[in-house]
Amino acid sequence: MTLASLSPQAALPSPTTAVWQLGPVPIRAYALCIILGIVLACWVTERRLRQRGVAPGAVLDIAVWAVPAGIVGARIYHVITSPEKYFGAGGDWLKVFYIHEGGLGIWGAVAGGAVGAWIAARQLGIPFAVVADALAPGLPLAQAVGRFGNWFNNELYGGRTTLPWGLEIHKMDPADPGRAQRDPAGQPVLEPGLYHPTFLYEALWNVGVAALVFALDRRFKLGKGRAFALYVMGYTAGRFWIELMRTDEANEILGVRLNVWTAALVFVGALIYFLRVRGPREYLIPVGVPAVPAPPAGGDVSQVDLSRTENGPRAVAPEGYRTVSEEQFQAYRETGEVPDEPAAEETTATDDETPAGADEDAATDDETRAGADEDAAPDGDVPERDDRAGAAGARPADRDS
Repeated sequence: MTLASLSPQAALPSPTTAVWQLGPVPIRAYALCIILGIVLACWVTERRLRQRGVAPGAVLDIAVWAVPAGIVGARIYHVITSPEKYFGAGGDWLKVFYIHEGGLGIWGAVAGGAVGAWIAARQLGIPFAVVADALAPGLPLAQAVGRFGNWFNNELYGGRTTLPWGLEIHKMDPADPGRAQRDPAGQPVLEPGLYHPTFLYEALWNVGVAALVFALDRRFKLGKGRAFALYVMGYTAGRFWIELMRTDEANEILGVRLNVWTAALVFVGALIYFLRVRGPREYLIPVGVPAVPAPPAGGDVSQVDLSRTENGPRAVAPEGYRTVSEEQFQAYRETGEVPDEPAAEETTATDDETPAGADEDAATDDETRAGADEDAAPDGDVPERDDRAGAAGARPADRDS
């Protein structure tokens, strides 16, 4: 009889394999889940960026910076918060670079990814707040998919439970990473009892956070990074109580896991930002591209080919974007006409006032010359000139009024 046979039937199973060999190349389930999550987040973000006026394909330019920066940030956070594994007695600093062995912190991933996205946004001329708000619901969906990598690895579970959805956990073989230990009969060996599936709790919570951001952003049209702040609040609120359930080793401060403190502090920061920052949702129109034809009725800006010119399709990337109001953006979608910039309107008003001032100066010059003519003319000619001016109604004083 094995430990596996002692487990009750009503339980959630765990995979016995987390790595598959494709010839000499190992295919890791954790990496696949991360990649699928990134693809899902990019798809959601791309759609939301287009709805705000960004040209198609911009999310790929952003991902080129954000994804590597996120991985580096995730690893840095893990190393900083678990230094004993890499430095000091018994540590091996070279393993800092062994990402394939695990060890990525979501807090560092978000921070590093934000830096990468900020760099990309500056290059594209897109306000960073627009990128953040577009990403807000896609990021928790990516995290939900990524958490299934922990399920494959049989890791990051909670304490013992007798609930029907208790999770079976296999003893993984340290000599054969990514595979469960086997008993003499060839059966996978299970840890005794069942455990809280914290990976599943967090995955479901993240899906709920994504739905919350979608709903409130659609209802209130959040802008200025407030949709992203809402995501941060939702995620950290869930991570706070889920982290308290986990039983894996972690550094502690005052007897509380470090990630619990991190979740609480980040939540407070996001809440302050959400309450203090105000402003409508930002919409963008491209700068430095040919005039865009009006989209078909019932379409949206994502259906407009920004690279099409009179001579046929040609890849023309916008030089940047202008932030406009929702009314201006809707008018742009319907007509394809770019609204005037406020600065240009002010300049036009100033230019309109200049000719009026010139007319006044010219009128003054006319009066001066008229006065000189009157002084120089004989007395009998002056009344005659006034009568003609009055008959025509064109005296300088009348023109100025």
